[in-house]
Amino acid sequence: MNSMLRSLIQAVRRWRLLRQGVSLGGKARLGPAVRASRGWGLAGAGSIRCGPDLQLEDGVILDAWGGSIRIGTNVFVGPHAVIYGHGGVEIGDHTLLSMHCRILSSNHTVPPMGTLIRSQPDIPLPTKIGRDVWLGAGVTVLGGVTIGDSCIVGAGAVVTKDLPPGSISHGTPAVVQRQRDDAPAV
Repeated sequence: MNSMLRSLIQAVRRWRLLRQGVSLGGKARLGPAVRASRGWGLAGAGSIRCGPDLQLEDGVILDAWGGSIRIGTNVFVGPHAVIYGHGGVEIGDHTLLSMHCRILSSNHTVPPMGTLIRSQPDIPLPTKIGRDVWLGAGVTVLGGVTIGDSCIVGAGAVVTKDLPPGSISHGTPAVVQRQRDDAPAV
């Protein structure tokens, strides 16, 4: 495919997201079938703001559900990753979200027996992913969690609690195994 056609395809994809109310920084590279929705909440329309040098791969879903999604500079979001911004999601600069990651920012209310779960409102839980973070394939980050700067989270992990900066963790639930300072030199 020649560069002119590639540029045209990128322009159409960018236009589609801009039309949906997404704020995109310069030099965004957008894969096919990227979906974005601001949604509506009690405070009105949600918001999605993306910094420059963003890369969204095929099938990424950004859904603010009336909340907010803020993605920093030079962030890579792998194929089929899903980010739900009900309670607010922030992703720091130079972060890598591998394929099939899920970032949540709310939870369901747990009502007493006899009350339908589905009839209860969500609880917004702000989620923050720091700068220079790497989430391996299929990582799930639950609402209300903060992942510190420079963390690495192994594939398939479920992050249920805050992770300190520079930590390497994995498992279900994710458990800190060591600090990056302890990693052998490559």
